Amino acid sequence: MTIPDTRPAGTDVTTSASAALAARAARLADREQARLKAATPGSAAMYQRARRTMTLGVPSSYQARDPWPIYLSHGRGSRVWDVDGTEYSDFHNAFGSMVQGHAHPAIVRAVSERVALGSHFAMPTEDAVIVSEELARRFRLPQWRYVNSGSEATMDAIRIARGATGRETIVKIFGSYHGHHDYVMVSIGAPYADIGPADDMNSLGYGGGIPSAVVDLTVPVPFNDAPAMERRIERLAAEGRKPACVIMEAAMMNLGVILPEPGYLEAVREITRRHGIILIFDEVKTGLCVAPGGATERFGVAPDMVTLAKALGGGLPSGAIGATDEIMEVVAKDKVKQVGTYNGNPLAMAAARASLFEVLTPEAYTHLDRLNDRLTAGCDEILARYGIPGYTVGISSKGCVHFTDAPIRDYTSFMAHQNEALPLLAWLYNANRGVLMAPGREEEWTLSVQHTDADVDRYLESLDAMCADLTRAAG
Repeated sequence: MTIPDTRPAGTDVTTSASAALAARAARLADREQARLKAATPGSAAMYQRARRTMTLGVPSSYQARDPWPIYLSHGRGSRVWDVDGTEYSDFHNAFGSMVQGHAHPAIVRAVSERVALGSHFAMPTEDAVIVSEELARRFRLPQWRYVNSGSEATMDAIRIARGATGRETIVKIFGSYHGHHDYVMVSIGAPYADIGPADDMNSLGYGGGIPSAVVDLTVPVPFNDAPAMERRIERLAAEGRKPACVIMEAAMMNLGVILPEPGYLEAVREITRRHGIILIFDEVKTGLCVAPGGATERFGVAPDMVTLAKALGGGLPSGAIGATDEIMEVVAKDKVKQVGTYNGNPLAMAAARASLFEVLTPEAYTHLDRLNDRLTAGCDEILARYGIPGYTVGISSKGCVHFTDAPIRDYTSFMAHQNEALPLLAWLYNANRGVLMAPGREEEWTLSVQHTDADVDRYLESLDAMCADLTRAAG
């Protein structure tokens, strides 16, 4: 759904109406936070124990939450349980990794059979060959290599692109996250005032510890603006800094969900091909979650390289890089070192094989599309019925509610127009009503093949309750 932006250019979202809505949301958030604290004493105790030996009490800073994270004990199908015994419909799905759902019988069987034969050799196995053959068929790229995470996939892909072109500068989309290595920890979570104009966006390190020389090699451009990308590329070429590659999220920008506008991907493909720049589609969070062949299948645009991870391994750490024969020649000739002891781990490959051939089937994508269509339509109906500013967008297993009074098409509009208080409130409402979401103002969901209409109903009931309370609070 698209909502029209009828306000004059430059109008700030901070109107009296949105400020009043945010104030009501803050009052409700205090109530919901107290309710969640009372319901999670086991997580509170686990947090006090964990923080003594694990920084912030979590393995990754993206798992941290104030006053404490919710610690999980197990999952099955579309549901997970926390250490207090509370059951949730899981729309978090490990930041989109578990499109297969939890403990899928096909994956449990494949990994169980494989572990009994040996869990790791640092030598190739047949499953790795079978998986690469299927990925080549699905994504229409002939050559593949494995890694162990999305960060490794994008890091190695960029290194290969640099080796293939002999250039160092890279271009990325401002606001897109491509992993936690230095190459791409640039221009992600920046305040609105620091973004810069579309034709000259700022290269900004995401946290400390990233060398300024590395930051300067990564140049950001806006999403959904191919002319701005080309102008920046032309300036870089004139400065003697022609990029080695453009790396971008193609199927959607993961700020909630921002879809590519009609013709955008085709324009980027034409620009990069004309300038001799390698185009990398980062499909770590989308890929197998949006279509059997990811963005290439969904939008009909073929990149030079693609990176996969998350959903590839069905819950085991894994990732992959696909590329043309010409690009991978630099690896084949040992010009670029692409290495890793756990690359192609037998357990991960067994899980990936089972997932590709037994779980993520055409019927599975039909199921995901149906549930997502029902969920997005239901959310839009609720927002309209209560008069809450916003709209819903989805693609296969992915979707989100944008709480905004203007369309969101890139990072700049996301930062300028989203009412931040509402997704934070929605997270609390969901948690207190048995719906687990990924934390943050993006509030993106991922469905699994094991989700049902009952899970969708639970999500819609939670959103309805929040919107009803916001409306009552205005009375």
